[in-house]
Amino acid sequence: MAKHAEERAALEAALGYRFANPALLQEALTHTSAARGRDNQRLEFLGDALLNFSVALLLHRERPDWQEGPMSKFRGVLVCTDSLHRWALDLGLDRALSAAHPRKAPPMGPKPLADALEALLAAVYLDAQASGRDGHAAAMALAEGRFLEPIRQAHPDAWSRLDPKTSLQEAAARLGLPTPAYTLISQSGPGHAPLFTVRVAVGDRSVDARGSSRKRAESDAARHLLDLLTGSSQA
Repeated sequence: MAKHAEERAALEAALGYRFANPALLQEALTHTSAARGRDNQRLEFLGDALLNFSVALLLHRERPDWQEGPMSKFRGVLVCTDSLHRWALDLGLDRALSAAHPRKAPPMGPKPLADALEALLAAVYLDAQASGRDGHAAAMALAEGRFLEPIRQAHPDAWSRLDPKTSLQEAAARLGLPTPAYTLISQSGPGHAPLFTVRVAVGDRSVDARGSSRKRAESDAARHLLDLLTGSSQA
């Protein structure tokens, strides 16, 4: 229990928000695999909507020079599982989850941690509302703290380097080429540190790449092939 309280306090400090109702924070930290009663899925549902709205509002406010397309695509990059996973790790959410369930630790992969991050955002919103404060302002403050500077510094096509698979698919269609096809070539290494080799092909052109996850390998391969295709098309 002492470890749980310590990690909970550290999480609140990292958030810059102290819960008036600790039960809401506990619910946000309760993964389905460790739940005896209510888990964090209802909060995750609400947090997903809050996060998408908050980031959309930031983009609309901060980038009056952008049209709907770039705003939508860049929002997708900011709220994707990998992005939320990194945010969760920066907050120490993985440690808080482990401390909350010492006898049955929940999965710590990217998706469970991203879900817990969204649940945490919803818990902040509800806790602030119930305390007579502005829940949306509290949730918005968290989104601003994480995404304001990246949004201010981004170029309209910044998403293309952060979402190379979508960019490659669009480039292939624009050039009249087949849809990109991804193939897992090999998987090696121990279970805790796997290494994936993936090939992406567009017509007769292909590129191989390796990464610590299949998704990362696919993204790297797509980025390299995108450079090859767009470089060739401009030559």
